[in-house]
Amino acid sequence: MDALLIETFARWLHFASALVWIGHNYATAVTRPRYVPLTAADLSDPDSPRQRALMQREHGTFRYASLTALASGLAILWERGWLADTLALQGHLAPLGIGIWIACIMVCNLWFVLWPHQKRVLGFIPAPLDERLRASRVTFLSARVNTMLSVPVLFFMGTGAHGGALFG
Repeated sequence: MDALLIETFARWLHFASALVWIGHNYATAVTRPRYVPLTAADLSDPDSPRQRALMQREHGTFRYASLTALASGLAILWERGWLADTLALQGHLAPLGIGIWIACIMVCNLWFVLWPHQKRVLGFIPAPLDERLRASRVTFLSARVNTMLSVPVLFFMGTGAHGGALFG
């Protein structure tokens, strides 16, 4: 396959998966602008309307979109021969590297903080009711961290591609 075709595919994959991932963060922030604590009744009855609403939300798409966005971005840099310098924050690739490292923090936050707690809230992992209520607050705060971190990620990605003079 032609290298240009591979990079074009990787860019579109990167763009689409980042849109899903970051879009989910912003959609969540807009639909739930503040933390509304769950109550024991919300979680104790699996047939409660609030529990059903939580269960019906798609949790897999945005998690896997985060991995796809990161992997496709790294693949683009690797194909161009820029990966090592970008990750080492070298020269004109430093802004892109900063964005990638922040994105890595976001992915780790999603997979190692938010998702394990969300599984407790949703009842995928058995946990006492008080632990599930506490986990709901952790998931809210963890999601907000990712939403806020997405702003500098987008800035550094744009700067890395179009603002080299700012950091040159």
